[in-house]
Amino acid sequence: MIGITFALPSESSDLVRRLRAVERCDNLISGNVNGRDVALVHTGVGARNCNQRLEILLHKTRPRLVISSGFAGAVTEKLRVGDLVLAQNFSDPRLLASAERILRDRQPRLAKLFTSTSIIDSIAERNEIARAADAAAVDMETGAIVAVCNAHGVPLISLRAISDTASQPFPAPPSVLFDSERQQTSYGRLLAYLLRHPGLIWPSFRFARQIARVRAALTEAIVALVSEL
Repeated sequence: MIGITFALPSESSDLVRRLRAVERCDNLISGNVNGRDVALVHTGVGARNCNQRLEILLHKTRPRLVISSGFAGAVTEKLRVGDLVLAQNFSDPRLLASAERILRDRQPRLAKLFTSTSIIDSIAERNEIARAADAAAVDMETGAIVAVCNAHGVPLISLRAISDTASQPFPAPPSVLFDSERQQTSYGRLLAYLLRHPGLIWPSFRFARQIARVRAALTEAIVALVSEL
């Protein structure tokens, strides 16, 4: 059994459609892909719910390894939207070497990932993380996920796909795009914002297509890892 974490269903939806013999229980989605058993859990954005939900995954399914996956933002222009990042500072060294080999044709980037307590978007915030943490990308969950896996002695590989960069940022403020308290997008709030800023309507559609491509690339990489790890 391989455990796979995502923050939100918007990151996992392509993979869920690939699963066979699907079962849902206790916030877990289990099934198999290419003959390999997997169990998915959505941790939510940020560390708030990570511990509890990951504990459920580990106790219910006893995975031999965990793939911490999802989207990440770039904090350096060396990374582009759609790039795959293997977090060398969070990943088990043996799994990291195997993942790099398995994904070689997809040209994953080995880089340091920083886990933030808030959604990062501005150029200034990205630059500060790159400088202070010597990181190339940022997410909001991996640090907490690694801590739980380490406590249970479960090896982890961190795989992220770049969804946004300084030159290709979010099309609206993070507070408009996502309600952190409710852990969901308020489409009413987003629509109202776009009506007040009609120039952002087309960039929003473009961003949605961008995310679809990123999700597809991430899904193919996860399937490759699950098939060979």
